[in-house]
Amino acid sequence: MGRLENKVAIVTGGSKGIGEAIAERFVEEGAKVVITARHTEEGEALANKLGENALFIQQDVSKKAEWEKVIKETLDQFGKVNIIVNNAGIGVYADVEQMDDDNWNKTIGINLTGTMWGIKLGIKAMKDNGEKNSIINLSSIEGLIGDPDLFAYNASKGGVRLMTKSAALDCARKGYDIRVNSIHPGYVVTPLVEHLMETDPKVKEHLISLHPMGRLGKPVEIANLALYLASDESSFSTGSEFVADGGYTAQ
Repeated sequence: MGRLENKVAIVTGGSKGIGEAIAERFVEEGAKVVITARHTEEGEALANKLGENALFIQQDVSKKAEWEKVIKETLDQFGKVNIIVNNAGIGVYADVEQMDDDNWNKTIGINLTGTMWGIKLGIKAMKDNGEKNSIINLSSIEGLIGDPDLFAYNASKGGVRLMTKSAALDCARKGYDIRVNSIHPGYVVTPLVEHLMETDPKVKEHLISLHPMGRLGKPVEIANLALYLASDESSFSTGSEFVADGGYTAQ
């Protein structure tokens, strides 16, 4: 307990799945957490469950103005920002020939542009607070390897991977006490993946077969990695990729 004592975090896409698990772990470890998501009902329910150290704010991460609103309300409520977890994301199966404007623009807007605003405005809010700070970007194994059916998702998550390194180097050279790292999960049992598996039992078998450990990941396993990166325990880690994929990319 207490690994994030006196820290204030913003977790996007925090109402379910990996984001929900991260918000719960952060509060357990002493942080005050602002949960953001597009869907108000789920986010407010989670914030109420987590108690006085959690706050929900509705947000479309692709919009700069909504990022500015979230950071202002966080500062007004809790006085500072120390941690930003850019977790909000979408993924739609489509290869390059199936790609259309809607899929491309939504995927890039949420996954890449949304993360960019979180990094940029997060640095602005953190750089002069005199404390140790951390920005954690949820990329994916799809930011490390290619998938012919995830053209836009590959582009967005690969962009998150290198954008992370660029921001980390910029903060380091300017002497900001802000670390920037990326997490690359394999397939994790979240509502989205569960829906895919329910539609076709063969999908579940296939996804499990991709992971040498013989199972999919659990949201809390990704949350535990985020906890390490959010805490001062990871004080010498920046611009790095942290993979949690059951051996998927080791093959």
